[in-house]
Amino acid sequence: MTDAAHRLHAVAHAQDGTALAYQHQGAGPRPLLLLAGQANNHHWWDGPREDFDSTHRTITMDHRGTGGSGKPQQGYSTQEFAEDAIAVLDHLGVGRADVYGTSMGGRVAQWIAARHPDRVRRLVLGCTSPGGAYAVERDVSVRRSLAQADPAAVRGALIDLMYSPGWIAGHPGPYATLGDPDMPAHSRRGHLLASNGHDAWEVLPDITAPTLILHGEQDRLTPPDNVPLLAARIPDARTQVFPGARHAYFEECRSEAAELVREFLG
Repeated sequence: MTDAAHRLHAVAHAQDGTALAYQHQGAGPRPLLLLAGQANNHHWWDGPREDFDSTHRTITMDHRGTGGSGKPQQGYSTQEFAEDAIAVLDHLGVGRADVYGTSMGGRVAQWIAARHPDRVRRLVLGCTSPGGAYAVERDVSVRRSLAQADPAAVRGALIDLMYSPGWIAGHPGPYATLGDPDMPAHSRRGHLLASNGHDAWEVLPDITAPTLILHGEQDRLTPPDNVPLLAARIPDARTQVFPGARHAYFEECRSEAAELVREFLG
């Protein structure tokens, strides 16, 4: 069941009543929750999720503010997004799942695993950071490139941050990782504040699930110096850095990353 046409769509509701659109597909015996990056909907995982269809039933969701989910004025924090994810698992009747979060989705996954250890069998964190005072932040030049007034310039900068030039040359797009174009301004601002305000440093040692941390070596959006920080705080975490890859390593190094994740999940 690898065709997106076979993807089943449903709606759960958050604790505050916000509608949460989610999608599931695959014939595998175990549930795998896939969490997308900042200001992105479930299409972030189009393509890579198919690599898990034979081993898992993959579950994606539209974060509040994106896709088919509600777009409230409030509730934008990585902690709240984590509770939204739990609401989706509850609606599906999933007691325990493997969880794989990338970028802001990795920040959300940290809260899920720390606050709800009984709900996470195994945890994969990709291209993410612990946030807070100890995190290694992106360079000011990266922030400036994403704050330009020209949308086309911002899009070009984001593509460059996501993928290496060599990969772009062979994959001209379209790309599913550049943000949900239909997000209202208040939701986009809420996602930015949520990601920037993330700080799970104190709770990372509470994570009990076996953890795999993945990152691109040339990631300038979330520097790979965050990998050893996460690994030092999460008990018995394993790490893998992909040479030459940037933020979207899960696409650029798709086959290698998927094989590692499948092996880790067992």
